[in-house]
Amino acid sequence: MSWKPATAHKTRQLRAQMLHDIRAFFLQKNVLEVETPALSQAGNTDPFIESFQLNQEIKQDNSPRYLHTSPEYAMKRLLADNSGDIYQICKVWRASETGRNHNPEFTMLEWYRVGFHYHQLIQEVTELLLSLLPSVEKNTVIIAYKTLFIDTFGINPHQTNQRELANCVQKNISGLATNNLDQQALLDALLTHCIEPEFDKKSLTFIIDYPAEQSALAQLRTEKNYQVAERFEVYLGTSELANGYQEEISYQRNLEILDTENAHRKTNQQTIITQDKHFLHAMKAGMPVTSGVAIGLDRILMTLANVKSIQEVINFPWESA
Repeated sequence: MSWKPATAHKTRQLRAQMLHDIRAFFLQKNVLEVETPALSQAGNTDPFIESFQLNQEIKQDNSPRYLHTSPEYAMKRLLADNSGDIYQICKVWRASETGRNHNPEFTMLEWYRVGFHYHQLIQEVTELLLSLLPSVEKNTVIIAYKTLFIDTFGINPHQTNQRELANCVQKNISGLATNNLDQQALLDALLTHCIEPEFDKKSLTFIIDYPAEQSALAQLRTEKNYQVAERFEVYLGTSELANGYQEEISYQRNLEILDTENAHRKTNQQTIITQDKHFLHAMKAGMPVTSGVAIGLDRILMTLANVKSIQEVINFPWESA
């Protein structure tokens, strides 16, 4: 057992400079830094994300508390209270996420731009990332999820079916059983195994307009006879750096999303998560048209430090925390 940090001192200096540069970037753009609770009465209902739950009783309150997986819900409550443009740098926690690119506790930058269309936010994300990562080339690619699948497999992911996707996986991914994979899992398999490895390792790739089933809290847009989610993800090579949305501001739609996510959890025999009623009441009060994005800062630091494991940029990773 070693008491020593996992990072080199140079990496710690790089983190300090990165945080300084981020704050300078938003100061110049008049975006306000805010702070919200890390411990909440509600967790994340997304069936693909697991919250840490605490059951410690506090005075007369014996209800569970959750460590936040993102400051999203609380920041949207600020937006509903006319905060204007805001950002936050904070620690977040996600259970069952460990590995070369994952640590259960990590650092997130999240920001929201009132009145921005998500394509405007893509340009601002590009501006920030290129300023933080001077070695990254400036030939950024922005490409639709549909285009990637049509160009690679001849399949429109918005109009395909489970059988066609399973056949495509069996043809293109050796040894992956498809029996227990739903349509979204099959799409994810094709994306991660066949499409992402072709992304340029020296420049940014933005995927935009995901299938409606992968919308999370993004708005939906109708195209011809199907819907797409106005959502984007940012990659440097195969490393996912950011996830952004044209934010869904309808109270009813947000409620439906949280209900649907918990229904999926029940089907999957996962823990049912307490919904954030404060967030839903804020949506009912009204949130302005906004686009938002979250960036994993430890992955940015991995590129700056030229290391291959997230454990090398976190002073005390999960195993030694």
